[in-house]
Amino acid sequence: MKRIESFQIDHTQLKRGIYVSRKDSVGNETITTFDLRMKEPDKEPALDCAAAHTLEHIGATFLRNHNAFSEKIIYFGPMGCLTGFYLLLKGDFNSKDIVPLIQELFIFAADFEGDVPGASAVECGNHTLMDLPAAKSEAKKYYTEVLTKITRDNLIYPE
Repeated sequence: MKRIESFQIDHTQLKRGIYVSRKDSVGNETITTFDLRMKEPDKEPALDCAAAHTLEHIGATFLRNHNAFSEKIIYFGPMGCLTGFYLLLKGDFNSKDIVPLIQELFIFAADFEGDVPGASAVECGNHTLMDLPAAKSEAKKYYTEVLTKITRDNLIYPE
């Protein structure tokens, strides 16, 4: 069986950042998949499930309501390894193209107050798996430690 592209990245060299994971053609459109890496793989604890779930709800709501990007959002959700999120956008983008969007997203999440969007039994299949304080803490950490100091090393996968 062919090994998929994301398993060919040397995760021992991967830093936290924003990476283009892949680009796919669907008809005449390009779908760009981003790896929003919040944790260094196997070097720090993964995201807590409840924090990741909360960030997913806040992030998806923010992105699907964004003035400039709402029509380009295909998907936003956590990686299975819980070291970050995948963001799929309609269009051919590079990592640096979306840095302002991701900064805006994580400031929004870090400062979020009120009820988590979609966190009810009617709206979500696991609505009790939420932790807003942990989600805000993770968002703030990613924003301050990575997104405000982002360099080429945090935008291009290691070779």
